[in-house]
Amino acid sequence: MADIVHLLIGDGNSVTDAAVKTSALFLTATVVFRLITRRPVAEFAPFDWIAAVATGAIVGRAATATDTSWLAATAALSSLLLMHSGLARLRFIPAVRKLIDPPPLHALIRDGRVDRRNLRRCGLTTADLQAALRQHGQCNADNVHLAVFEAKGAISIVPANAAVCIGRPDLNRNGGTRSHLCGTGTHDP
Repeated sequence: MADIVHLLIGDGNSVTDAAVKTSALFLTATVVFRLITRRPVAEFAPFDWIAAVATGAIVGRAATATDTSWLAATAALSSLLLMHSGLARLRFIPAVRKLIDPPPLHALIRDGRVDRRNLRRCGLTTADLQAALRQHGQCNADNVHLAVFEAKGAISIVPANAAVCIGRPDLNRNGGTRSHLCGTGTHDP
């Protein structure tokens, strides 16, 4: 019985060690995260999620492991986050961006017509598209000029009465010149 109690509760030293290391790693992670560039969670690319999960694994494992010091965990955490920061900056090089970032945009609706092939490519159902349309205040595809499945997984909807400024001719048959969507009614030079 004493062995079970010891297994469940542990000794005072191991509990104190875990509490101190967890607090120290939390503060370390907070400082390191403040030093690197922040992005909203909605803007996370796959490599951002990998870094977030790996950070949690390092902090979680090191906090309770008796064979891992705070310094070793800090070194692992810092090297991981520095690699992440470096990789985020390397994404500005087109060849690296192709390897890291998700595939390019897919038009799901063009001038009121649903592209079922692109829906399948994106792993979306008609119900998924209908839900996105409702979230953007559209009852159906008839009044949609363009619906795009963005690289980060969001669906952008451009109503039929809005201006479009898209630099990809395969998405915009009006031949816009910029690589963004806008509803301002003007085209950027």
